[in-house]
Amino acid sequence: MYYNCLGCNKNFSIEKLLYICPECGKVLLLHDRNLENMKEISGEKWRKIFDFRKMLKNPSLSGIYRYHELLGSVIPLESVVYLGEGHTPMIEANKTLKSYAGINFYYKNDGQNPSGSFKDRGMASALSYINFLIDSKKASDILAVCASTGDTSAAASLYASYLYPKIKSAVLLPHKKVTPQQLSQPLGNGARVFEIPGVFDDCMKVVEYLSENYNVALLNSKNAWRILGQESFSYEIAQDFDYDMNKKSVVVPVGNAGNITAVMNGFIKLHYLEIINELPQIIGVQSDHANPVYKYYSKKESLNNKFEPMVVEPSVAQAAMIGNPVSIPRVINLVEKYNDISGRKNVDFISVSEQEIMDSQLIANRNGHIACTHGGETLAGLKKALSENKIKKDYTAIVDSTAHSLKFSGFQDMYFSGTLPQYYKIVPDKSLINLPELVKAQGITKYPEHGKPLGKKDMDIFIKKTADEIGKKLGL
Repeated sequence: MYYNCLGCNKNFSIEKLLYICPECGKVLLLHDRNLENMKEISGEKWRKIFDFRKMLKNPSLSGIYRYHELLGSVIPLESVVYLGEGHTPMIEANKTLKSYAGINFYYKNDGQNPSGSFKDRGMASALSYINFLIDSKKASDILAVCASTGDTSAAASLYASYLYPKIKSAVLLPHKKVTPQQLSQPLGNGARVFEIPGVFDDCMKVVEYLSENYNVALLNSKNAWRILGQESFSYEIAQDFDYDMNKKSVVVPVGNAGNITAVMNGFIKLHYLEIINELPQIIGVQSDHANPVYKYYSKKESLNNKFEPMVVEPSVAQAAMIGNPVSIPRVINLVEKYNDISGRKNVDFISVSEQEIMDSQLIANRNGHIACTHGGETLAGLKKALSENKIKKDYTAIVDSTAHSLKFSGFQDMYFSGTLPQYYKIVPDKSLINLPELVKAQGITKYPEHGKPLGKKDMDIFIKKTADEIGKKLGL
């Protein structure tokens, strides 16, 4: 394997952890020289190999490394770090939700990864590689660092803590812009947590300076090993559909753009090895409050079009609130390649409102899902893509919910209580608001209290009158 620079196209050894090209400073992607040799094995045989591994009990082949040859066979299985990541469930939408979206679709619930988000895929890869360097005496006493909007820090601290004391971790978060649930995760895993004034982009600049001037291991998606691990999302989708990608559309949120990079690259590899015969459509979704990638592609046909970072506004899709995505050079490179292989425009981008994001999340979860706000963003994007004829009605969509709904439950609480700040530009739909009701039925003079149980007569009265009142409210 080797690093390939997307700027000057030079290649570099993986003997050392690199984040940017030493020659021109551009971002890198990992390439495998063995990929061409892997083509000597038929796509049908690869499918059988991956399907056979489903039955194995080897932990190193149970997670993302079920696809070991695609994710870096240079890493020996004994160096693989497995914490239960990958192979998250794909849940078909019920009739109500299909009617809402206007199309048949599935949620892929990446919130069921160990730290509660898709970031565990990339972190398993990055930490397995670092563990391999340590095992082979090429590195020691690693301090891993990252900037985060919440999910990256949770994943990084979790995987680093498993390898403690060989690896210690420190995370940089934008002050007051991470949910309490997300903040609790790196603290609980023992990471050093630093809150920085500003937004994620400001934290990223600080952590980039640290990685360039100090002996630390960067765990953001600038790290090409992170991108490599996230390709497993594509491999799982293909396997879950028995490798039939005909009339399929994969819908993903776009923040720092590492995820959509990995998804495209993963499907390209599968197609090259003839494991799949067709590339699925890819739709990237952004909020109107943080949509620099959408803006770039919405004016792509104009002459001298250049990517322009933007100043973001607050978004309920907090993890994607990024105005200058690190992986934009990777996206530009791979979108062109993906469309060329497809023989048509097969990657598109959608921008949705904050209102659409919150309403879609709540409607999804009222219909049996555990979507985070970013899962709401992708559902809103799917619905809008259909209305703009960017996806065909006879397609089946796979919608990415990147994290567990519990991580972003504060936004639901504010929606229900009507306390969302005005800058989100969200007006709660009364039909979606759900608040608890205190039941105190008339005729009850004594109520149970902690440490003060009621006597039998008073308890019987309490039970009957309370049950009758609930029955009345429920129309029983």
